[in-house]
Amino acid sequence: MLEIPTKSSSTIDKEFMSFIDGAFVDTAGAQTVENINPADGSVLGTTYLLSKEQAEKAIQSAKEAFPAWRAVPAPKRAKIFAAFQRILEERKEELAKALTAEEGKRLPEALGEVQKTINIVEFMVGEGRRFGGRTIPSEMENTLAYTVRQPLGVVGLITPWNFPVAIPVWKIVPALIAGNTAVFKPATNTPKTACMVVEMLHEAGLPPGVLQLTIGRGSTVGDLIVNHEDIKALSFTGSNPVGQRLYHDGAARGIKVQCEMGGKNPIVVLDDADVDLAVEATVQGAFGSTGQRCTATSRAVVTEAVADEFVKKLVAKAKNIKIGDGMNSDTDMGPIVDDGQLNSVIEGVEQAKKDSSCGELLLGGERATDGGLEKGYFFQPTIFDKVEPGSFLAQEELFGPVLAVIRVKNFDEAIEAANSVKYGLSSSVYTKNTDLVFRFLDLIETGITHVNSPTMGGEAQLPFGGVKATGVGAREMGTEGVEFFTELKTIYIDYTGEKREGNLY
Repeated sequence: MLEIPTKSSSTIDKEFMSFIDGAFVDTAGAQTVENINPADGSVLGTTYLLSKEQAEKAIQSAKEAFPAWRAVPAPKRAKIFAAFQRILEERKEELAKALTAEEGKRLPEALGEVQKTINIVEFMVGEGRRFGGRTIPSEMENTLAYTVRQPLGVVGLITPWNFPVAIPVWKIVPALIAGNTAVFKPATNTPKTACMVVEMLHEAGLPPGVLQLTIGRGSTVGDLIVNHEDIKALSFTGSNPVGQRLYHDGAARGIKVQCEMGGKNPIVVLDDADVDLAVEATVQGAFGSTGQRCTATSRAVVTEAVADEFVKKLVAKAKNIKIGDGMNSDTDMGPIVDDGQLNSVIEGVEQAKKDSSCGELLLGGERATDGGLEKGYFFQPTIFDKVEPGSFLAQEELFGPVLAVIRVKNFDEAIEAANSVKYGLSSSVYTKNTDLVFRFLDLIETGITHVNSPTMGGEAQLPFGGVKATGVGAREMGTEGVEFFTELKTIYIDYTGEKREGNLY
């Protein structure tokens, strides 16, 4: 048995610790960082960072737990997650408030994220009874041929801060329902929600060792997970530089790797669009969750016939966005998650201001400090117009409330501009012309696309993911979410009782 000093109970309100072998780890003497509320700079608590040696113990604990967990029938494994779903429903508001406090999104947005998480769990619970393969006719007489799906072993799950409840859950639940054990590394700036999710899972009946929560730096805990010989698959959501390196390292070891990375999502507004509807969708997509969604609208590709009307209405609507603490009921847009991300957005906008190819700044472009916001990490809703498709602002993901409006002559130019980036996650088109709708659906280079609705969003029963530089590996969510965490085995059962003659290939 591994010797891992633990605490008998959680102090999640103020201390955020890793969870190994069924208990919160005693992290006396560990390196710590403060968990900061981005709305006012206040300290929410202390995050204790795992050492490489402790993370090694977590992986070994998951390895030891795998044989027993694998032996539990999938429908019985799923019952634990049905209980987890009920706990999520009971503690929905509590979890959402913790999410708003440490990540910054408005409470209604946080409640929406928790509800989406509940939907994901509800769908995945059913996968416990659908988990299986196919029976396929054999060309040989008296032979039964079929496939089964089997777990991989210990899998590594590395998640970002922008959806600190939904993204971990949409990786954890399918991985565990499939019979794997998992080592989960969340972002260090959203530790409380990670602790709460893992605690709820164990309250639901998850056996010790099946899920390890490892809070630590990417250079120590993250690199260990990526390169450890006992990690049999990796699922990552985050930035392109990190994801590309992880994919390279995983490929060198010959393991399955799934990466969801950046996006530069376009909303395309054509001549016959309902402009008011398109403006509403653009505001939601560009400034909802402070633009910190991988499916956020960062480009509006608009035909010249409606561009002036669109821009005028867009600026007028964005001017009325009230910035503030996400806990306040009258807030329309919350803060950026931390000072590092805020500085990244500021630097990107300053670069765009100096570059003529980035067009004309119509709104915002500065840190928001008026009205008591000076202690938080707030940035104004920002709109640039007449942005060139090849410019820095049109090509690079800033991950903040910044929108580039690109004017085009017609549908063909719109498609060309929309597809001109290295990313390919989500897109949207606004038009009443069904011919153009289907041409758009054929030609757009994104993994997800919407017609007359915003770029963001996804449903639990449908696959989620992108193309080009956005994503590598299998899709997440839906039935595809479970398939990534399994290996397919093909089985032939010969019941002739006789020697086979001829070429058996």
